[in-house]
Parts: sequence; C-alpha cells; structure tokens
Amino acid sequence: MIKLRIIFFLLIAACNITYAQLSTQEIAVLKTNMVKAVENAKLTDSLFTKLNKLPNKTALITGYTGTLEALKAKHSWNPYNKIKYVSQSLKTMQKAIDMDKENMEIRFMRFSIEFYTPAFLGFSKDLATDKKEIIKHYQNENFGLADDELVKNVARFMIDSKKCTPADIKILKKHL
Repeated sequence: MIKLRIIFFLLIAACNITYAQLSTQEIAVLKTNMVKAVENAKLTDSLFTKLNKLPNKTALITGYTGTLEALKAKHSWNPYNKIKYVSQSLKTMQKAIDMDKENMEIRFMRFSIEFYTPAFLGFSKDLATDKKEIIKHYQNENFGLADDELVKNVARFMIDSKKCTPADIKILKKHL
C-alpha cells in the first residue's frame, strides 16, 4: 500500500513538473506570438497571464515571462508603471539566468530589454556581461535548442546594436 502511495505521489509530481514544459510546437507558437506582442498590449497581457499560471516554470518560460513584463512596460502609458514593470522584468530575467546561465536565448532577451531601456534609468547594467556571453556562444557554436532562424536573428540584432567590437562582428557574421 505504501509503494502504491509513493508511485501515485511521484506520478502526480511528474505531471505537475511536466505541465510547465511546453511542447516544441507550443514554444514555436509562443515565439511567434511574442513577436506580435511587441505591438499588441492585449496579446502581451494574455500571454503573460497564461505563462504566469504555469507551475514549476523552466528557465526559458521564466525568461519569456520576464520579456512579457518588459512589454507591459512598453505598452503602459503611466511612467511609474513603466519603471515598475521594467524593474520586475529584470528581476525575473535574473531568476531565469540563475536557473540556466548557459541559455543564449535568455541572455539575448535580457540584452534586448536592457538595450531598449533608457540608460539614465540605471537598468542597463548587464549589457556588457550578456554581450560577452552571447559572443561566447557564437564563438563556441553552442546554441543549445535555438533554431537557425533565432541564431541568425540574434546575430543581426547584436551587429545592429553597435555594442559589438569588430572582432565580435566577425564571429557573428559567420552565422548569418
């Protein structure tokens, strides 16, 4: 009887843990919707609510949640709310990075948030660190689960950001 209870408990725990694991197709749809959310406040709120309800979030889902918090700042008209959302976004992004320090996509999400945040607000303290980590991934051709399109888009963004040295740009251009 005790073995049956333990097996039942482990089965329930496994279901809860995997619930936050979105399928590859769901991640692809989420990525597509994230791009649309940049210009759509309602979609931003909808995606944020959906992801926020997931238990046991993976590092990547936590990163997407942080990105959506930054988009909530973009869509807000109230300056206080803008600062509040960006601040929370960067805390969430740090949590995601703490969960998976080697995830290039999460590093890139934080880099892009800090890149678009006005420097005078003091929220852009990790730009250099994230740039260095992203370049390291390109140098080692260590892209994890990132698909070819993401690898190319990140390389283009990094080059266009004007935050890269000529040596960095040379490394990035190999993957365009």
